[in-house]
Amino acid sequence: METGKEKIAVVVPVYYGEKSLAELINRLQLVFDQLGVSYEIILVNDASPDDSWAIIKELQFQNNKIIGINFSRNFGQHYAITAGLNEANADWVVVMDCDLQDVPEEIIPLYHKAKEGFDLVLAQRTDRQDRFFKRLFSKLFYRFLSYLSGIKYDSSIANFGIYKNTVINEIISLPEKNRYFPTMVKWVGFNQVAIPVSHADRKYGETSYNYRKLFNLSLDIVLSYSDKPLRLAIKLGMLITFTSIIFTLYQIYRWYNHKIEVLGYASIIISIWFLSGIIIFVFGIIGLYVGKIFENVKDRPTYIIKEKI
Repeated sequence: METGKEKIAVVVPVYYGEKSLAELINRLQLVFDQLGVSYEIILVNDASPDDSWAIIKELQFQNNKIIGINFSRNFGQHYAITAGLNEANADWVVVMDCDLQDVPEEIIPLYHKAKEGFDLVLAQRTDRQDRFFKRLFSKLFYRFLSYLSGIKYDSSIANFGIYKNTVINEIISLPEKNRYFPTMVKWVGFNQVAIPVSHADRKYGETSYNYRKLFNLSLDIVLSYSDKPLRLAIKLGMLITFTSIIFTLYQIYRWYNHKIEVLGYASIIISIWFLSGIIIFVFGIIGLYVGKIFENVKDRPTYIIKEKI
């Protein structure tokens, strides 16, 4: 670290980044020159199927302030972020995507805001440059996630932000195997604020998150960070019990007034199908939690690094 200068580390998970990486590095260098700080750029290739790793090696050869990490297979964006955080050695850490939708120049106001006394400053995308259905699905996704996880999420805030090294140290110390960076940021707390930033159009390629991946991600987050599905299952069981008591009293009333023509058939069939469905549903929820426990008990590494430069 250069004497007298603060150091900023930028952690960038890379997937389909071959076309954007060179421009990203050039713009980051201009940002740090303007800020007058020391820096390092950590590019974590999440086994991208394009030539991202070859580009990273070329960029690192040109600039020794770049650190390249190559995964043995695709582990996922938030595991790539974790690998970058573990490698970072700086006063401040910036986390951003590689597709240039997170505007590198916005690091400047984020850094200046952090210097006002905040431990972390999040980037709030007030005017997202995404397609209508992606924005709509994102809002629904975060509302669903907020309800089930018990943590309030803002669809305009993602990973982009600047974090003090004390915050990062606490995040990387969390032992859970299922990693979701925004949830871990919320859990550790600290003095944080969000400021509006510009959000750029996607210049290269398409997002790698489809609806199936988003659903699986939300399921992992809920199972890892909340027991609300189990609580909902208990409430559902109580509701069914209460409903069955009301139905039983109603059937006794009908029997007392000689209004039952065919005894038992409809109520038995409905009860069997309804309760069987509920039992299978509840066992499914319990099974998912047991599965997550099984994954954590195996204690496998969170990610595997194939190569580092």
